[in-house]
Amino acid sequence: MPLSFLPPDCSNRQRIEERCANLILTEDQLKEVCSHLLVELDRGLTKATNKEATIKCFPTYVRELPNGEECGKFLALDLGGTNFRVLLIELGPHVFHMKSKIFAVPQSIMHGTGTGLFDHIAECLATFMHEHNVDVEKLPLGFTFSFPCSQEGLTVAKLTTWTKGFKCAGVEGNDVVSLLKEAIARRGDIQIDVMAVLNDTTGTLMACAWKNPSCRIGLIIGTGLNACYVEELKFEGTGSNACYVEDLDKVETWDGDHEYPRQVVINTEWGAFGDNGCLEFIRTIYDHEIDAHSINPGRQLFEKMISGMYMGEVARLVLAHLTREGLLFDGMGPEMLFEPGQFFTKYISEIESDKRGEYTCCRQVLEELGQEDPTDEDCANVRFVCEVISRRAAHISAAGVATLLNKMGKEHVTVAVDGSVYRFHPHFHDLMVDKINELINPGLSFDLMLSEDGSGRGAALVAAVACRISNASS
Repeated sequence: MPLSFLPPDCSNRQRIEERCANLILTEDQLKEVCSHLLVELDRGLTKATNKEATIKCFPTYVRELPNGEECGKFLALDLGGTNFRVLLIELGPHVFHMKSKIFAVPQSIMHGTGTGLFDHIAECLATFMHEHNVDVEKLPLGFTFSFPCSQEGLTVAKLTTWTKGFKCAGVEGNDVVSLLKEAIARRGDIQIDVMAVLNDTTGTLMACAWKNPSCRIGLIIGTGLNACYVEELKFEGTGSNACYVEDLDKVETWDGDHEYPRQVVINTEWGAFGDNGCLEFIRTIYDHEIDAHSINPGRQLFEKMISGMYMGEVARLVLAHLTREGLLFDGMGPEMLFEPGQFFTKYISEIESDKRGEYTCCRQVLEELGQEDPTDEDCANVRFVCEVISRRAAHISAAGVATLLNKMGKEHVTVAVDGSVYRFHPHFHDLMVDKINELINPGLSFDLMLSEDGSGRGAALVAAVACRISNASS
């Protein structure tokens, strides 16, 4: 898919393309990204180097995927932000029924005690179970907890550090499953059996694997959370991550049994790829500026080139830079263009939704920013910048997927993908497919499959698989 290079009569064409050249990655650069990523993945899987590795490659303790024989009712609890969901899912042969409800986490609870948080969750869970008349049953539950954790078993996960605005005291360093169970026990009016705790990336994989047995990779290309502080814009959250099924023989950090199946889902936490400096050859002045003003400078550098949380800000910085040079809007751009966080990632998707040569959506975005009557040349310039930014994110994501496909070496793999960037950008899927095809080894093939509600459905499916395994062994 070619970039929208500007018409020859655009007076600033050459200078704009020169300014954006380092944002357009060559195939050699992307292959180098793949090579570095493979090295870092191996460092994460190797016991001697794991502690210093930037990509931690955490074993999730999920060893089996759905096979279609899962039956029964299952609960899922999905906590990953200021809202959380409770789901009731019924599975059977060719049956999937789901009911769910969203509950809010008030800021007072987010900044209160861990006891208060889990009591609130237990209260909402009990309300949901009463409403759906399952409060007299003891149902299996899968718990999606999308915060950094050290997982020590399928039902043991200790919170490493709070993110996304949470600051609940007494949770960091403790097992979140135990805290949930204790809160439910304090109530005494419901019973659950927590079968698994997982993150949303693993859930994404499981949700697709239930429909497609060739699914072996889960990928999230999302937005994460941004929070505006008084003095400057700060960013935090998880915007990009991947998990995949790895052979146990290659996981030196595995401390469980080695019985069949000799595999485990690995949560790569690849957002931290490049934190050791190995990606400096593709990082730009814009990437450095975003990182410097982030809540976690020097960390999650790979994610900061991909996630929707940052894409809009990268585009804003480029557009502001071009405007200051007089290459856009005659050097007199709208004030909002120079304010951090005011060029949303959704603007990129909207601008690129215009047909070639048309600028309806682009004009609407620019008018929303305060730029009246932009010229066709300005609109073409803005679209070009947006395409460069989204193309880079798609190609870097593709390099990550291609690395996993090459590492696994299976003839065909389905990749489960979720996240707002992948869902809503009009060309992201095609850009990824084209580039992955260029980067994977001969003889390999793949599909990208949109995962439906992985963080919710996936949690219930992990619980369902755990129940199937438990019933088979009893």
